[in-house]
Amino acid sequence: MSSNANKLPPSSIPIFTTVSAYRSWRREAFRNNRTVGYVPTMGALHEGHLTLVRKSLAENDLTVVSIFVNPAQFAPHEDLATYPRTLPKDLELLVAEKISASDTVRTPSAVFLPSVPEMYPSGIVQNVAEQLGTFVEVKGYGHQMEGVSRPTFFRGVATVVTKLFNAIEPTNAYFGQKDIQQALLLKRMCNDLLLSHPEPQNLHIVPTARDPVDGLALSSRNAYLTVSGRAVAPTLRQALQVAEAAWNAGHPKRECIAQAKKVVDTRAEEAKAAGLQVLIKLDYLEMNDANDFEVLDSVTLKTAGDLVILSGALYVDKTRLIDNILLGDSNNVLAA
Repeated sequence: MSSNANKLPPSSIPIFTTVSAYRSWRREAFRNNRTVGYVPTMGALHEGHLTLVRKSLAENDLTVVSIFVNPAQFAPHEDLATYPRTLPKDLELLVAEKISASDTVRTPSAVFLPSVPEMYPSGIVQNVAEQLGTFVEVKGYGHQMEGVSRPTFFRGVATVVTKLFNAIEPTNAYFGQKDIQQALLLKRMCNDLLLSHPEPQNLHIVPTARDPVDGLALSSRNAYLTVSGRAVAPTLRQALQVAEAAWNAGHPKRECIAQAKKVVDTRAEEAKAAGLQVLIKLDYLEMNDANDFEVLDSVTLKTAGDLVILSGALYVDKTRLIDNILLGDSNNVLAA
């Protein structure tokens, strides 16, 4: 465990802050033939993260959660410094998680809490042009969808997740559908790099956790929303659902997207008329092939057997919200 344990919040779950300390624990799990499930997070845990933790608890002997705010996936103008950090609360939430499985009660087994120097021995700055050291890029799959607005994002994600997989050596890893492009890209990365921990089929994508009332996708960034912002935050989900209905009704892609954009425009007008002091600005709405993320042609129609990612990003004031719907048979993509 960490030599700085006295500086960490109290927790009944072992906390490892160095790779070497964690690996000693992991070797013991190997010796005992224990399966290890892994949930990578940037902290500020919410029900979405806990859904992944519960699935790991149900399917593995041991469960590891990492908390690391990765500088490499934030562009210089993005919110690294202000990203919510709530470690004491995160640990409380993890300690409270427990399930009954195989005649035993399982709780999270370890928390990996590395420092930036531990994860980036050569150092790290947010400006890609000034970075030194080793980085991972999944060529051809990171410039679409989220990559249009965040061109260096997936390079940072692929790099840190490769490092985390090498450190944690999970039997199974769990990611949320809300970040569908990220999850599918990482699955491809596992396949291309011949990773054994986890093997590609053991990287599981779990359906998006949502607010039970209005369906807003749960996200750590939701904490940034004002009262007025939270009231209009479901706009993106509503727009995607309208596009989904149009697609299933046989309309071409361009009409599906147009109907979705109309929803956003209407909600913005309604918010203004209601006197809400909130800015609603669409970043993108798009439909992409689920295999290569390429943008569908505007005249494309629904075809049996095809899987399409309908996704979007919406600014509510300065908070950027993302969401997606998988159109078609998603059984081969999403975990049961």
